[in-house]
Amino acid sequence: MLRLSLLLKSAFTAILMLTAFSCSVNPVTGKKEIMLMTKDQEIALGIQSNPEVLATFGAYQDETLQNFISQKGQEMAQISHRPELEYKFQILDSPVVNAFALPGGFVYFTRGIMAHFNNEAEFAGVLGHEIGHVTARHGAQQYTQQILLQGALLVGVVASKDFAQYAGLASQGLGLLMLKFGRDDESQSDQLGVQYSTKIGYDAHEMAHFFKTIDRLSGGDNGGVPTFLSTHPNPIDRYNKVNQLATDAQKTSPAANLQVNRDQYLRMIDGLIYGDDPRQGYVENNIFYHPDLKFQFPVPQGWQFQNMPAQVQMAPQDGKSLVVFTLAQEKSLSEAANAMAQDTSMRIQDRQNISVNGLPAMAILGNQQAQDGNTVSSLTYLIQYNNLIYKFIGMAYAQDFTTYRLTFENTMRNFKPLNDQSKINVQPERIRIKTVAQNGTLEATLRGFGIEEKRLSELAILNGMELKDQVAKGTLIKVLGK
Repeated sequence: MLRLSLLLKSAFTAILMLTAFSCSVNPVTGKKEIMLMTKDQEIALGIQSNPEVLATFGAYQDETLQNFISQKGQEMAQISHRPELEYKFQILDSPVVNAFALPGGFVYFTRGIMAHFNNEAEFAGVLGHEIGHVTARHGAQQYTQQILLQGALLVGVVASKDFAQYAGLASQGLGLLMLKFGRDDESQSDQLGVQYSTKIGYDAHEMAHFFKTIDRLSGGDNGGVPTFLSTHPNPIDRYNKVNQLATDAQKTSPAANLQVNRDQYLRMIDGLIYGDDPRQGYVENNIFYHPDLKFQFPVPQGWQFQNMPAQVQMAPQDGKSLVVFTLAQEKSLSEAANAMAQDTSMRIQDRQNISVNGLPAMAILGNQQAQDGNTVSSLTYLIQYNNLIYKFIGMAYAQDFTTYRLTFENTMRNFKPLNDQSKINVQPERIRIKTVAQNGTLEATLRGFGIEEKRLSELAILNGMELKDQVAKGTLIKVLGK
């Protein structure tokens, strides 16, 4: 009993020390709360993280759509609880259906989620939700909660040998608790999404409707993860709650004056790229093709593959090795080799000038010390092509390097120019807006526009409808085309 009381006293003392750091008033609730991140730190974190987000996803180039979200975003920011922040709104070049915000006012929408909205009101509700994360300081709260909880956990492990035995279990509990905080934040942001979108003149019932789209994308009753293990509340629960919130909000805002703007939105996204964009590179039959930069190389059989704007990553299922393909910033092979050795503290074991399918290249064997103390061995190919220096780095722990070296070499040695016009001329699918010619079901209408059987359900979700729904003559709907 004495040891337990000492443990609790130590943990409580640590928390008091942390809480003394800052106590501020939440802009949304008006309540005092412990906060270990200042407003300036929030802004600095957003500014620091924004380039990383853009490097990971890339910015989607559509001036009309970008101007739209910036205009609506600034309009909503001014009626929010933190209008003094300098908000930035950006469409990311990703097919994933997602929107998120960084502390300090950075808000992002993927082109994937823009493709799945079916009117301005749906977009406005999600916009309000993301601005709500910023105004309620959810990022700063999560940081504070994590520091406080981990601080208490650390004191317990240090103070008690008995408690140390259960540190792993305590960490699992901590993880579930942090997920609960996440769900609470999501629910509060839903409330703010309704409040903010209603204030700028949109019908928030459409925000509720979009959660049905999210539910269908996640597999409905047969997909997703259990509610208690999800950082987001169940989509259908959110649909019901947001519908009620919208009804309540509209008691003071006449519904007749609230906008949906379906046709305006659909016309604006006509031509939006849908799904993966092959112009940025694509894999077909284990070959990676880049139509714009006109090169190709093989992807190891069975390896996981990720194509990002700044680099390509390939790794086997066991995770024991990694190949990174990227563009060097230097102008010559020797400059690139020297810079790589300097930047990575690599100890070069061998360096040879070679030729890769007629292209000037350099092969470099090296090793370096990993953070865990183990030695990482690497094979690097620098290849000069079209006045650019391309860089492959294949790496594995020293004891596994021999196992993967031939795989590394097979990919690197088979880098070559792309001359096949059928691969070069490939085009992405795009959203195409069509006008329904006659009354009928959505299924019959989609079939009339040439949509394949296997994609009917996908297009129904994209349109926010069921296949059996009736669509009237003159209705605008989404189909896909080049």
